[in-house]
Amino acid sequence: MISTWGWIAIAVGGALGAVGRFAMSHQVYQLFGRDFAWGTLSVNVIGSFFMGLIAVLLVDKLDLSSEWRAFLMVGFLGAFTTFSTFSYETMQYIQIGEITKALLNIAVSVVSCLIAVWIGMLVAKQI
Repeated sequence: MISTWGWIAIAVGGALGAVGRFAMSHQVYQLFGRDFAWGTLSVNVIGSFFMGLIAVLLVDKLDLSSEWRAFLMVGFLGAFTTFSTFSYETMQYIQIGEITKALLNIAVSVVSCLIAVWIGMLVAKQI
């Protein structure tokens, strides 16, 4: 059963993660433009790396409370990464006939996020 502090941790982490996602993707789109879903891809890859890193650190290395795990993994990273935006952007590519971009977005997103989680886990194991 999750405690009241756990719910608060998720809410605060979610708020910070959502603001962080918007700020980072906005900056990435300003740098690289909107010809491709660079902003969403960047937050998902970086969030995946930190999910792998934090999961190993919290489970194997540190003895943080369940509230800290909820704050970081469910709240912050759950709101920082965005599967719904990835799905929406991919569907937009399909609807305008940009099938190559849609398939590229799917392939690059899935593969790079899996690699990022793996690298995060490897880095955490070295700490």
